[in-house]
Amino acid sequence: MTKLRYAMVGGGQGAFIGSVHRRAMALDGQMELVAGALSSSPGKALASGRELGLADERNHSSWQALLEDELRRPAGERIDFVSIVTPNHMHYPVAKAFAEAGINVVCDKPLVHTSEQAQDLIATAEKSGVVFAVTYNYTGYPLVRQARHMVASGQLGEIRKVIVEYNQGWMSTRLEGTGNKQADWRTDPARSGIAGCIGDIGSHAENLVATITGLEIESLCADLTAFVPGRKLDDDGNILMRYTNGARGVLISSQIEVGCENDLRIRVFGTQGSLAWHQEDPNRLLYSTLDAPPQIFTRNGPGLCEAAIKASRLPAGHPEAFFEAFANIYVGAGEAIGARKENRVLAPLEGDFPRLIDGARGVRFIEKTVESARSSIKWVAF
Repeated sequence: MTKLRYAMVGGGQGAFIGSVHRRAMALDGQMELVAGALSSSPGKALASGRELGLADERNHSSWQALLEDELRRPAGERIDFVSIVTPNHMHYPVAKAFAEAGINVVCDKPLVHTSEQAQDLIATAEKSGVVFAVTYNYTGYPLVRQARHMVASGQLGEIRKVIVEYNQGWMSTRLEGTGNKQADWRTDPARSGIAGCIGDIGSHAENLVATITGLEIESLCADLTAFVPGRKLDDDGNILMRYTNGARGVLISSQIEVGCENDLRIRVFGTQGSLAWHQEDPNRLLYSTLDAPPQIFTRNGPGLCEAAIKASRLPAGHPEAFFEAFANIYVGAGEAIGARKENRVLAPLEGDFPRLIDGARGVRFIEKTVESARSSIKWVAF
């Protein structure tokens, strides 16, 4: 197959997530980095591009120069999509400009700062017809897709309760005062937006629930706290949720829980059974029912649905994790981009990735969580 050509905005020297995206895209040999504007600092952008081996004429000091150059090129030489891995405040202007130009977009989460911006991106993408993916990477794990299948096929009965936790401890001290780049922008309202922890990792927890269960939030009650003195945005959140089917939910999102690393976990309880999955042990899914011993599904093991099998690369017992999950999001987006190029309809198992509507819901979740936390009337309609 012909590799998809992509450009990256952000993700240069000193950035964590940009290199994760690049490694994930390289994993299956289907995508090639050909252009970039890898930093908001022009000098750093060019130096980062040289380190990655970009040709001088496609190594740019700004995203505007990158887009202008791509639009000058013949269609056969242009990038197939742009990957946006900047701090949050740059997602909207970059994504809108590329989508308006007809270039497919893969954007990191949270999507944008406001619901108005999210709705504008939806309208822009619909008008231009571009593929637009949002990298909620945890939905790429094979056993998350197995859990989604089991809920959708009724194996748990009617869903009654969901408990989801995302526990970290890396921001237990005021890292933003030490020159830590990752902490610095995440705690700055101008770049991060109206939320800190709840936007950074709580949005992942919300998306995981929505992906696995399909439940829609009716209302929520949130308590957000900035425990570290001087911190401008929340570093801990506890949220109660009511869903439209009558189910209840509990969401914990924290970055001040000392001893926790990247502890994302979810439990789903229905009338006939339950599921439990833990991101730090991602190759096992626990399934319990009313009248049988608990069952453990393993990645690429027996009994999995087709979507979970398709998302696995190695035989059972050979661990797969973070990079592979990220790669699965890009595989799905790449299939949709390829189908658009070939003017064809996606096959049944193709195009499995979070879309703009998921990103927009995540932005609304952040807004409503902050609204509830600031209000004396705690139950806020979603």
